[in-house]
Amino acid sequence: MKFIVSSSELQKALQTVSGVISNSQSRPILENFLFQIENEVLHVTASDGETTLITSLDVKSDQDGKIAVPAKIFQDFVKTYGEQPLTLSVKDAEDGNGKMLEILDEKDNFAVALDHAEDYPELPEFDASQSVTVAAGILSEALSNTLFATSNDSLRPVMTGVLFQFKEDETNFVSTDSHRLVVYKRTDLVNAEPVEFIMPKKPLAIFKGILASSNEDVSIEFNENMAKFTFGNNIWICRLIDGKYPNYSAVIPKENPNVLTINRTLLLSSIRRASIMSNKSTNQVRFKLSGNILHLHAEDTEFANKADMQVPCDYNGEDINIGFSSKFLTEMLSVLSADDIVMKMSQPNRPGIIEPLDGLEESENILMLSMPVIGM
Repeated sequence: MKFIVSSSELQKALQTVSGVISNSQSRPILENFLFQIENEVLHVTASDGETTLITSLDVKSDQDGKIAVPAKIFQDFVKTYGEQPLTLSVKDAEDGNGKMLEILDEKDNFAVALDHAEDYPELPEFDASQSVTVAAGILSEALSNTLFATSNDSLRPVMTGVLFQFKEDETNFVSTDSHRLVVYKRTDLVNAEPVEFIMPKKPLAIFKGILASSNEDVSIEFNENMAKFTFGNNIWICRLIDGKYPNYSAVIPKENPNVLTINRTLLLSSIRRASIMSNKSTNQVRFKLSGNILHLHAEDTEFANKADMQVPCDYNGEDINIGFSSKFLTEMLSVLSADDIVMKMSQPNRPGIIEPLDGLEESENILMLSMPVIGM
């Protein structure tokens, strides 16, 4: 088997799928890329056993075939090239044991020992019961706004992913770690039959980077256990998270009479500064609101550090003194792109809601919720 490929195109393909490969693979064969050539198309596969990513590129080849190529050394090697053609051919190893991948550039010759391609797991059998189509830009935006708020708690697996909730009149993408909640809503994305599933965060984080630069559609096929995303030359197959997502709408307060309107960048920089003086275990920053001044207070009594700041704002409501995690608020405000945000509150022991005032399309809506930090 011999083929000629553009080094930059190959590099891009490896970059697309390599994020799924783990250094602590339970099966050593999964530390390889699977290369399959069919009709002068090279399919590059990477997998961790739960998620499989496949991308394709055109090559010049003399025959079909497949090989398992050690991922790290081969990717590191290809990265050293600018744009030029590489000739790759499979040869018997000099000692007669196994195969080698010989790599020829314009003047030099390299060789990499190959693993046994037949040991690489077959693609999981996939019988889709339902499918939806989402524009790449919408999916990328949804993931940018939700992924950061997923949980890392393996004891509550449903919270370690993003809920995809397709309805007849809207679609919601939801994430929560029980301390904060994000609901990203689209009214221009609907499905005749309501369906929902929970996608794990690892493949979504990989998808997000690839989707951002495209305006193509993503086809999502799924059943009870698996989802298959098809997008351009890419196919992603992954196992869904099993379980029932918590009733997130039940934790969103309906009555929030205390409303703070403020410049997002000003609030973000103020919280970042105050948080330096906050208690490092709670990261608490207190909001004291009275008139059109937000008094920010943070304190670390152990080290006698303290911050008291006054930030101009527009406030309607009763005087309130409420504590939030500066870490969570910083992450939320950093994800948003609005010039101004509105923060809605009811009582010091109830969650606060953040919503952007501008920068959204007519068909999109973002609600972010942060639980209060009680005590000082």
